[in-house]
Amino acid sequence: MKNNKKILGTGVLTAIASSLCCITPILAMISGSSGLASSFSWLEPFRPYLLVFTVAVLIFAWFQKLKPKKEIDCNCDAEDTSFLQSKLFLAMVTLFAIIMMMFPYYSSNFYSQNHKEIIDVNTQNVQTVKLKIDGMTCSSCEEHINYSINQLKGIIKVNSSYEKGYSEVKFDKSKIGIEDIKKAINSTGYTVKK
Repeated sequence: MKNNKKILGTGVLTAIASSLCCITPILAMISGSSGLASSFSWLEPFRPYLLVFTVAVLIFAWFQKLKPKKEIDCNCDAEDTSFLQSKLFLAMVTLFAIIMMMFPYYSSNFYSQNHKEIIDVNTQNVQTVKLKIDGMTCSSCEEHINYSINQLKGIIKVNSSYEKGYSEVKFDKSKIGIEDIKKAINSTGYTVKK
């Protein structure tokens, strides 16, 4: 009985850990402490192993729950099973684990879309800069950086790529400078390379 609880707890913890690097930027944005966004980016290389371990734990838990029980001939009362040991609870834990494991694929939906309306821009003032950034590991990281940069005045367009490790920013240099953009990125917890 206690082993099942440990197995389920392990499955949930590894599912959360496998997506923690992508969950943290959203939690940081919601809580207003952007600097924590890249705190768990060190977990990204372990993500495949955590995913495999989570799936293995859940398969084992389902195997334990569904395997036929040996019948013992006795006149004792049938054993009551608590909710925490029921198939319904295991199904809920499995669904939660799947949602956590899939988080990087839908995390960008948590960021509001900042569409900039550019009213009056002198084309001579438009500048584009490509900044190399450390710490991005998924689309959630990209969205966090894009969101932070788009909060600045004078930003025309921003496109970040975790795969390439950079952010390309088009801005009005009469309203904002490159150093302001770098500060906005560094305030998220990711760092602009020199």
